[in-house]
Amino acid sequence: MRLSGRIVKGIGGFYYVNVVDDGLYECRAKGIFRNRKMKPNVGDYVEIDVISQEEKTGNLAVIKPRKNQLIRPMVSNVDQAIVIFAVRDPDPDFHLLNRFLIYMNQQEVPVIICFNKMDLAKDGEKEFLEKMYENSGCELRFLSAINEEGIESLHDLLAGKTTVLAGPSGVGKSSTLNGLSNEKQMETGVISEKIRRGKHTTRHSELIYLGEETYMMDTPGFSSLYLENIEKEDLKYYFPEFEPYENQCRFNGCSHIHEPDCSVKQALEEGKIHSARYEDYCLFYEELAQIKKW
Repeated sequence: MRLSGRIVKGIGGFYYVNVVDDGLYECRAKGIFRNRKMKPNVGDYVEIDVISQEEKTGNLAVIKPRKNQLIRPMVSNVDQAIVIFAVRDPDPDFHLLNRFLIYMNQQEVPVIICFNKMDLAKDGEKEFLEKMYENSGCELRFLSAINEEGIESLHDLLAGKTTVLAGPSGVGKSSTLNGLSNEKQMETGVISEKIRRGKHTTRHSELIYLGEETYMMDTPGFSSLYLENIEKEDLKYYFPEFEPYENQCRFNGCSHIHEPDCSVKQALEEGKIHSARYEDYCLFYEELAQIKKW
């Protein structure tokens, strides 16, 4: 018997496939994938040949075409990312956040920026953050996960989509995930008990099934990201707030850094582009220039 499902976790050569209305199957990948140098990914839509429906075991038979594939975290067929930073404790690392936005932009994955711990925010901080990212191409949400404030507004954004939850350590990702998944995370933990083998202690990517084609992936906290596969001349295209001014500069191919009569720098002076975002653009541009020089 052949069934269709989705890989929600992979550990030590085993792939755990969620078959809606039939449970979680523990599967091995057939040799044909190794021969083709294809590695199954968490998030892959697959077909499995059932070995035992009672014991929920099978073999991966087909990996269906991927819509996209992220490297960090290693996951396929992602619809969007929610990146969480704390407004305080720890203070937001805007360099890191802006790197993350570029990385997701490269993969054409829309991003929802969530600033958590709003219960700690001082006067004017919310307005400051809104101004910084209002033209970044991202949706902005403000949360206090510990008080369950703002969590409900995220539910509609998740429905029918696969969402990656990311952010540095200590910003309240776990609290947010628990608020979003509720009892579904508990159910997944019970169903997946056989996954938790003692010898596997490394943190692995895992999709949490929330129902109705809705999946959430928590990711380990990150403290650094490197810009890869970007030419410095193309960096400006990853800053959506520059786009309205791209064709108004004096020079074609303007880098928006050293050239005179630059419409982006004029917009910066007029407050139409946030100075912190522009400063990071200059920082990243120089970083990419140095990498190319090396």
